[in-house]
Amino acid sequence: MTRSDPPAVRFVEVSTDHDGQRIDNFLLRTLKGVPKSLVYRILRKGEVRVNKGRAKPEHRLAAGDVVRIPPLRMAEADEAPMVPPVLAERLRAAVLFEDRDALVLDKPAGLAVHAGSGIACGAIEALRALRGAGYLELAHRLDRETSGCLALAKTAEALRAMHAALGSRRSEKRYLALVRGRFPPHELTVEAPLAKNQLRGGERMVEVSDVGKPASSRFRLVEAYRDASLVEVWIDTGRTHQIRVHAAHIGHPLAGDDKYGDEGFNRVLAGFGLRRLFLHAQYLSLPLGGERELAVSAPLPEELTRVLDALEGAAR
Repeated sequence: MTRSDPPAVRFVEVSTDHDGQRIDNFLLRTLKGVPKSLVYRILRKGEVRVNKGRAKPEHRLAAGDVVRIPPLRMAEADEAPMVPPVLAERLRAAVLFEDRDALVLDKPAGLAVHAGSGIACGAIEALRALRGAGYLELAHRLDRETSGCLALAKTAEALRAMHAALGSRRSEKRYLALVRGRFPPHELTVEAPLAKNQLRGGERMVEVSDVGKPASSRFRLVEAYRDASLVEVWIDTGRTHQIRVHAAHIGHPLAGDDKYGDEGFNRVLAGFGLRRLFLHAQYLSLPLGGERELAVSAPLPEELTRVLDALEGAAR
């Protein structure tokens, strides 16, 4: 299914994660699948504006800047993705909340939030294709293998409010994760800066590093099993792979994590039926301006509850 309506101008507010990034790199990241030549063409022609002013490719963005992205016809930027009927139905059934300003999706594990790195269609591209013309932007991101609450903004004003809340820690994001070993009974806060794109064995990783960006996670034990623990995690920052790296850093890697996890532990959990990363974004709250606040929860997927049932049964 493709959109027949003409493309619309997009206004994207720069988040703290992109503070200091060059505008050309920001556009290449935001416009996944758009040819690099087209990105530089619209910059050269002055069609991209930052805070209503023209921007050269080397212009560096600041958090809070508003970037105007011109309409890009699909003939110029590859055709809008064909959304398989199975995916279309999954996305329609996954909507947890929607009003005039926001949409919250219970993102399935295995679905990327956007296209790129060999992925032709992510959640945002599929939703835009299914819904036709209109404003729709990701307010934040989830790893491809993480399920749960994913917020999208339907207006530029809502996106600014969401980014402001996320940047000032007026939001709340809670996750459920299954980790290796017996977790301590008290709440544990991890303050460990994270650096992206660190090479390890030829693979790009996120690592705890003194030169990284600040990152804070709080862990609380929910249920202890024989060799694993279900924990609730609050994140005060939203760094790439934050929970996965912080959990491994404190000696409790996530079950099913093939990048930062423990191979032996993963094999054991596979015996209990685990076929994915055990990380689920279960709750999200965001102020939307004024007295309005978005608060949504997503139930633990059935494939994860079955693993917990199996662990509990083995302990009897």
